[in-house]
Amino acid sequence: MEHSKQSKTFKQKLWHELKEYGINVLYLSLCFSVIIFYRRVLLAQYGIFLDDYLIGVVKALIIGKVIMIGAFLDVSKKFENKPLFIPTLYKTFFFSIFVLIVEAIEVFIRAVVKTASWEGIAEGFAHHFNIVLFASLLVVGFSFIPFFAFKELARSIGNDQIWGLFFHKKESIPIKK
Repeated sequence: MEHSKQSKTFKQKLWHELKEYGINVLYLSLCFSVIIFYRRVLLAQYGIFLDDYLIGVVKALIIGKVIMIGAFLDVSKKFENKPLFIPTLYKTFFFSIFVLIVEAIEVFIRAVVKTASWEGIAEGFAHHFNIVLFASLLVVGFSFIPFFAFKELARSIGNDQIWGLFFHKKESIPIKK
């Protein structure tokens, strides 16, 4: 999220927030859904079929908003004057931990829905938190690196510059030096 010196109207702020949220959710939905699809395909080879079609999108909706709240609260403000890789890695680690927390909440909710006993909930956690979850978190963490690197670059040189570089002809983009 970019902090602007000029005053914006409510409508401009709302549009900026919705656009930022949409970009976050789109990227995260794609990453999470690809991971879930890959897991489903692998498990289907062994006769295990999952029905978690939209869980990647739900996670993206939640984590996308948390990322925006983290930007609003300046989660890495103390790293703003450091080289860009430092706030990038910090945010990657911070939000990867948050993905783990969201995963734990998801497992808890599923276990409560399926079984009302504490033993069932404990079994759900024991079944879910294994090397596969670690590998999944590793993939998510590595998918966060370009995401946050891009966001830190945009914070550093400006969203308009980044947007222009990606979506306009290079001749039409004045590069700030």
